[in-house]
Amino acid sequence: MKVTLKLATSLDGRIATASGESRWITGPAAREQVHRLRAASTAVMVGVETVIADDPELTVRLAGDIANQPVRVVLDSHQRIPLQSKLVTTARRLATIILTTGVSNKRLTDAGVTVVQVAHQAARVDPRAALEALEAMGQDSVLIEGGGQVAASFLFAGLVDAIEWFRAPIVLGDEGRGAVGGCGPNALADAPRFRRIEVQGLGDDLWERYERL
Repeated sequence: MKVTLKLATSLDGRIATASGESRWITGPAAREQVHRLRAASTAVMVGVETVIADDPELTVRLAGDIANQPVRVVLDSHQRIPLQSKLVTTARRLATIILTTGVSNKRLTDAGVTVVQVAHQAARVDPRAALEALEAMGQDSVLIEGGGQVAASFLFAGLVDAIEWFRAPIVLGDEGRGAVGGCGPNALADAPRFRRIEVQGLGDDLWERYERL
């Protein structure tokens, strides 16, 4: 399975202000390209904190007919996703999967959500187990869209094959929320390494593309 991490950040690598405001850091041209990335993936993944904060749809919204929408996937160890969220209320129309560590919540399955129990690591969904579950369901490419803890768990497990990084010309400061959370490696030699393969401007933003070495 190909795993791509999408980042939309300020120049100093922040995905939101200290208060959690994140719409919109990047401009319309960058956001349109994100929809193209979604269209090229069979699944789009976020953590439950992103759902609670932003209530995303995780759909492809481009001009013209969209033949296939990606499966929406949420890492939600304790099934905290709000029942009134867009992902749950549209689950009967658009495939939505919750990867969790416990038995399925009937209220979610009754709403049309597919709930899959996977192995956990420190009370969180294990990233490798998450990918194995998605592969078993026929998915072959996933676009990870947030948040910082999810990005960190896949990056530091060595599971990210590519990074699509959109940087806006703004600075949010040290109290802004970082694009990659958690504790990284203690040694530089252990850090995940990538090679930049392309850079281009999108409106006022910069789009950088990386592949894993």
